[in-house]
Order: sequence, then C-alpha cells, then structure tokens
Amino acid sequence: MQVEVVNVGDELLRGATVNTNAAWLGEQLTEQGVDLNRITVIPDDIEVIVEVVTEAVARVEHVIVTGGLGPTHDDRTMEAIADAFNLEMVEHEGARRWMAEERGYDPDELTPGTLDLPEGARFLPNHVGLAPGAVVAGVYVLPGVPEEMKAMFGHIAEEFIGPAWFETILETAQPEREIATWLEELERRFDVTVGSYPGETVVVRISGRDADEIDLAETWLRDRMDVVQR
Repeated sequence: MQVEVVNVGDELLRGATVNTNAAWLGEQLTEQGVDLNRITVIPDDIEVIVEVVTEAVARVEHVIVTGGLGPTHDDRTMEAIADAFNLEMVEHEGARRWMAEERGYDPDELTPGTLDLPEGARFLPNHVGLAPGAVVAGVYVLPGVPEEMKAMFGHIAEEFIGPAWFETILETAQPEREIATWLEELERRFDVTVGSYPGETVVVRISGRDADEIDLAETWLRDRMDVVQR
C-alpha cells in the first residue's frame, strides 16, 4: 500500500507550529507496513490544496490530509476536497445525528457549516473536537489538532495495513566516507534500504520486507565494518 500525507496550514509553513502530525503519522504508517511516498506541507489555499491532492491521488492508493477543518474563514480543506472531485458541500445527516446522540450537542446551535462535508463522503467522527473528518475517493481528511488527528486515525488505522517492515541498526566509529562504498554495495547485493546518520558514532539502519534478507545484509556488513558493541 502506497500513501501520501498532506499537511495543510499556514502556521506550519511559517514555523509558528511544529509539524508533529507528520512525524507521528510517518511512524504509525511505517510500523503498519505502509509505503509512505512523501509528506507535503501546504498553505490554507483552496487552489493549492486541490492541485496537490489531485496530483497525489494520481500517484498513490490513499492520501491522508490533515488540517484546515471547521467552519471558520481559514478552514478551507473540506471545501477544497469537494472542489477536487467536483462535489457539492452539504450537511451530512450522519454527522448531524452523531453530534446529537453521541456528543450531546444541538446541531442547530453549532456554527453554520460545521457539519458540511462533500456530497457522498464517508463521515469520520471526531471524538475529541467538533469538526468531522471524511473519506472521499481514497482521500482521508483529518483534523490538524494533534489530539483530534490521533484519535480519528485510531479509528481508521486498520485500513492502512501493509506487509511488515523489518530493520536492524548498527553503529560504527568509522566516518561515513570510509563506509560509503560498503553501503552502496549492500543495497546492490541485497533487497534492503540503507540509511546512515552521523553523530558521535555513525548509525546505520538496514530495513526491508524480508527478515532473512535483513540478517544476510547485516552479516555481510559486520564482516567489513567495525561495529560498536552495546
């Protein structure tokens, strides 16, 4: 399963808010065996949202969009998703009923537009906040508030399951320039992905779908690289 994440918010681009949603979703999806192709951060601009989501839908099976939900002037994501699929925004009966029966709110007292979703969308309940989420043609639209996003994702997480990922981590005191050739050859010899991360030591992460292949790659590299024992 291939997925892209689109984080919407002017505050993210300005650096006024740290984009913790990207890191959290990346970790969750990877743990569940999903191939996360890219994470894109974009402004609260309808035209940009339409463009980016349309391009993402053409590349991958599912797109997760976070941020910009609600009835205020700068909450434009749901409207943009409707525009991307040429749909009308309408009040969702399921969202209205859930808000009254499960949350105890009078829907008529909510800010107009709170329960509007693209016509035909699948409603995703918000157990923490008020703005509902939605699924439209493989696009999952979630809130930007981290607590709300995490809670909503928890109810759909089983829809994002792929083959298990395996990984092993090695450390070496050798500089990256000394091990670079080995790492390049490792990826040629084995069906694995290799990353190296410098610091006090160089951390080498070997990951892939086949546990046996990971073991073979690790053994091959240990025979050449001076591994720090922990």
